[in-house]
Amino acid sequence: MELVYFLFTIAAEILIVSFTLVAAWAIYYDLSNSEIPPGVEQPGKLRILHCLMVIVCFLGKIFERLGFCSEINFIRYTQDGKSLQEDPKLFIKDLQFEEVPVRVYQPRVPSVRRRRGIIYLHGGGWMFGSINSYDRVCRYFARESESVVVSVGYRLAPEHKYPSQFRDCLTASVHFMRTAEDYGVDSACVIISGDSVGGTLAAVVCQALVSRPNFPKPLAQILIYPGLQAIDFYLPSYQQNCAVPLLYREHVIGCCLKYLEKDFSVLENVMEGTHVPLDVKQKCGRWVNPDNIPEEFKARGYKPHLPTSYSDEVYEAAKVAFETTFSPLLAEESIVSQLPLSYILTCEYDVLRDDGLLYKKRLEDSGVPVTWYHVKDGFHGVISLFDFGILSFRSGKKAMDDIVNFLKSL
Repeated sequence: MELVYFLFTIAAEILIVSFTLVAAWAIYYDLSNSEIPPGVEQPGKLRILHCLMVIVCFLGKIFERLGFCSEINFIRYTQDGKSLQEDPKLFIKDLQFEEVPVRVYQPRVPSVRRRRGIIYLHGGGWMFGSINSYDRVCRYFARESESVVVSVGYRLAPEHKYPSQFRDCLTASVHFMRTAEDYGVDSACVIISGDSVGGTLAAVVCQALVSRPNFPKPLAQILIYPGLQAIDFYLPSYQQNCAVPLLYREHVIGCCLKYLEKDFSVLENVMEGTHVPLDVKQKCGRWVNPDNIPEEFKARGYKPHLPTSYSDEVYEAAKVAFETTFSPLLAEESIVSQLPLSYILTCEYDVLRDDGLLYKKRLEDSGVPVTWYHVKDGFHGVISLFDFGILSFRSGKKAMDDIVNFLKSL
């Protein structure tokens, strides 16, 4: 018995020392590689969050090398959150819409009329995020706006290849819009929404729905710091926020390449723009252009990016990224002009900020009404931290409440 206790003590000490070393390395890595501008809300908290992310990723790599589990699955496990819990204000049920997992949130309080419906597509770089990890966000929207929320558990990369994620989201959205009345929802009052790549998917789904003849349009779309183009990675926000947690410029391009199953050897070339041929630059330059970004967003430092040489090889590796199911900002005018009332949320300290600003301008130029909310001290991912214990951010709560107010106005 003493031997067992001795071995257990030694193992515990090894684990403590190992974790301490990993934590020390994570802090060093964070200080060496991240840039947190003073304007960010509670920069100390953001640094702690980033260190925790670095630790999780590092432990994931160790567990993968030891053969316990893959790095991706370890990260997913740490992010997944709690299993389904009861809510005194909501009926919550896990279902499947044509084999696509969904979680439906319905207010318990009776309504004298049919409610609005919200389809929510979660973020996570196409490889992470889940119905569970976005449970708090969807509960909040359902409770506070008194709406029926459908959270879509689309298949994740790299196990499921592009564009499986878009197809799942479209399938679930079409199914819900056709059966909305079964959930007490007015079929003419369905909103497509999402954050980060979920915002990308929401934009793509909306474009697909308005293209369908004899099918009802969504009432609105809500795009929360979406990524919308893979043409220019030197827009002002990409330059200013290239190393601001929780999303670096290299992370964006790396996730894109992994999602599209492309070799990482072209990452630097794609960043420099050598994957964009002249005809694409000329066609898309009207929409993806730093001249379309208001001057106030260039004040923190912006240098026009010098033209780069074009490479056929890099283009062949990355050309799928120009498809509108990946880069919805590049859609034809005949599609964009049909889009519904739009809400776009951007964060100042986010590499994807300018994608949202460019889409805002394009929608407005096409006659689409846009409500825009800019989080001046926010960063990418902040809405998920609106209710995160001691690591909560006020700006995330304000953003969530602004979205709720928009929903109530519909």
